[in-house]
Amino acid sequence: MALSPIPAGMRPEGAQPSPAAAVTRVVPLAAPTREAAPASPALELWAALHLPGLAQADALQRLARSAERYTPRVSLEPPDGLLLEVRGSLHLFGGVAGLRRAVAQECRCLGLRSVLAFAPTPLAALALARTGRPHAVLEMSALVGQLAALPLATLRWPEEVRARLARSGVRTIGAVLRLPRGGFARRFGVAQLAALDALTGRSRDLRTVFRARVRFRRRRELVCELENSGAILATIAPLFDELGAFLRERQCGIVELECLLDHRHAPPTRCVLRLAAPLADARRLTELLGERLEKLSLPEPVRACELRTAALVPHRPDCLQLWRPGEHGGGLSSEASGLIERLRARLGDEAVHGLTVHEGHRPEKAWGRTAPPAASAQRAVSRRRAAQRSAPAARRPLWLLPAPQALRARGGVPRRRGPLRLIGEPERIETGWWDGEEVARDYYLAADGHGVLLWVFRERQAPHGWFLHGVFG
Repeated sequence: MALSPIPAGMRPEGAQPSPAAAVTRVVPLAAPTREAAPASPALELWAALHLPGLAQADALQRLARSAERYTPRVSLEPPDGLLLEVRGSLHLFGGVAGLRRAVAQECRCLGLRSVLAFAPTPLAALALARTGRPHAVLEMSALVGQLAALPLATLRWPEEVRARLARSGVRTIGAVLRLPRGGFARRFGVAQLAALDALTGRSRDLRTVFRARVRFRRRRELVCELENSGAILATIAPLFDELGAFLRERQCGIVELECLLDHRHAPPTRCVLRLAAPLADARRLTELLGERLEKLSLPEPVRACELRTAALVPHRPDCLQLWRPGEHGGGLSSEASGLIERLRARLGDEAVHGLTVHEGHRPEKAWGRTAPPAASAQRAVSRRRAAQRSAPAARRPLWLLPAPQALRARGGVPRRRGPLRLIGEPERIETGWWDGEEVARDYYLAADGHGVLLWVFRERQAPHGWFLHGVFG
């Protein structure tokens, strides 16, 4: 395979430093820009942390959470790497040297051995860090010269690709960069060519930003053991104040709150409060938890309490509307979710359920119970999906009998407190042959002698009986 010289745009300027040099000269950076996401790799500086011999799977997550104090752009490179975009943070930590000391101290506190390298591209910083020696390449013009002597193993390409390149005498990054692009892509695939472009800054290397899951967790040891629910609630009231401030600062709410009550000998008592809509009001949360605590049967006095939240959800407080709910398109009242939460706190989760619509034509099988009502955002999605469904072919009564009620007939006319007057044309429902519950019915709107509107049907099979199935409001 023919070799070509390094492209002019990637050739380092001036004299090349020795490949054996451990640390490249640190050049002062210009003032950080105000741009949130730099448009060019030349405006970025990445710090790569290589953690050799990392054994714990969650250690990388813990280190990523700690690294968020240095920059908001933290990316995971499993199983043993971490990337930080630090161009805008250098002046806050005393430049590269100061940031290196701070990150090294963070790793020592977590009991991790680390190697830190700086480069204008993420993949280049990782390759430099994997050599096991600290590097700091701050200029794009010097990047290729520093990468040229590195072995291909630092890129972690597939073993088969590296073996084929080694048989051709290509064992370093500099050697592979001198290969013709077209021939390299045909023989080794476009994935490796794209990696080389990202390595040298020829193309953008977009990384997924790590975001730690934020949750609230506070514990309070009681001065004395308590048995009364009111005294327990008053004792943990400061925890609710902290929770309210925690949620307001993040403009978030919660849909689930867990309270753990510790005892001296018995296992902890777990009290879970599930909400119908995102909530951030500490006072209301205290009231709802108080309702639950009153119904708890404690095996022993309580000696410690702990509050935990599930994942936070965005929360926008309801604003007052000009129209009443349902009037001229007015939205649902916020009292609805409050009523649901209070009923569940007093009666239990199993006593309150939601309703859902099933696909099908048999009226008795067109609806069903669901889990306790979901959050308002999920209900909005359900309403949108319901609105997308086609409207029913005919009116349906709000009150559907649990089972059709047989009606007497005289002269072929159904009777209920006298003869019924059939209104309009019948609606035929004939379905269910595939599951053994086949129905064949002709439904009618009917009015009795008192003006009550009923939903009745006549069976199409003998003996052609009449049945009442629903009542309109």
